[in-house]
Amino acid sequence: MKKKILILAGDGIGPEVMNEVKKIILWFNKNKKTDFDITEELAGGISYDKHGTPLTDSVLNLALQSDAVLLGAVGGPKWDKLEFSKKPERALLRLRKDLKLFANLRPAICFKELSSASTLKPEIVSDLDIMIIRELTGGIYFGEPRGVSKLPDGSRKGVNTHVYTSDEIRRVAITAFELARKRKNKVTSCEKSNVMEAGLLWREEVEELHKTKFKDVELNHMLADNCAMQLVRYPKQFDVILTDNLFGDMLSDEAGMLTGSLGMLPSASLSERDKNGKVKAMYEPIHGTAPDIAGKNIANPLASILSFSMALRYSFDMPSEATMLDDAVREVLKDGYRTQDIMEKDRKKVSTSEMGNLVIQKLH
Repeated sequence: MKKKILILAGDGIGPEVMNEVKKIILWFNKNKKTDFDITEELAGGISYDKHGTPLTDSVLNLALQSDAVLLGAVGGPKWDKLEFSKKPERALLRLRKDLKLFANLRPAICFKELSSASTLKPEIVSDLDIMIIRELTGGIYFGEPRGVSKLPDGSRKGVNTHVYTSDEIRRVAITAFELARKRKNKVTSCEKSNVMEAGLLWREEVEELHKTKFKDVELNHMLADNCAMQLVRYPKQFDVILTDNLFGDMLSDEAGMLTGSLGMLPSASLSERDKNGKVKAMYEPIHGTAPDIAGKNIANPLASILSFSMALRYSFDMPSEATMLDDAVREVLKDGYRTQDIMEKDRKKVSTSEMGNLVIQKLH
């Protein structure tokens, strides 16, 4: 049965890095007898330039029919002055909404070969491998009431509401517990239950779910500000970190920077399982469009390649193939090859396309 992949390369360096991913997908089809069916379409600024919208209805329908969506990056200064509804980033938000992607998976992996690129001591981050599960559709970003209003004295007031329901908390917690069972079987749930009622609800719901369905998984609770400190002090104490939309936004960026380069970091956003057990998913590197280097064949494609590895693992249930791809990336780095963003002294500098070819050589 064909596995449908929709590639949305997007803007800036997106097409360059996604081209390397496409080469790897085709390698798997040829050499591992996989049956990935690739469709390529427009999203973001390039879609606005052609269609007047960052995401057409037809492309959205293709995404809904796909087994996985691979996104490059969207946006750039060229489209900064567009009205809010037309901005390239609206494509990303619409995909998340219509595919009902509620769980964002952000790994923070520091390959031993890149530990010197981190601002922390190598012994603190070398071989770091943690996963942050961020709730993606609730919390202060979407709560009501919200907005800016004028007060009687002429000053203004801004309001955003932090709100969560039991169901929203439990479904993302289930994702975290199930993922932990495939890793080191440990979840650290982070909130601010000491000062926020919504945080207290979060802690109580996660605790109850753990007692009833996931007793085999080790569960710890930690206040979000303490988690931020612990990530810098001793990040290897964590395996899976579960947290809400706001704290997840900040903690995942902090954890990402422990690794030394945004060009190495993939991500996944997942939906709930449908009645057939299938999950809608979108995979993307966390880096931006980097318009200053677009078209120069110097961008790092490894975050996009590792995003496809996550697709192999979480959408296609192909863990051995995912590990094979991860190991190929690791071996290329071990051999001393680097793109510009992770270049170090006495290493061999390569282009975007050369890096993709080196990964394929290691797969062989």
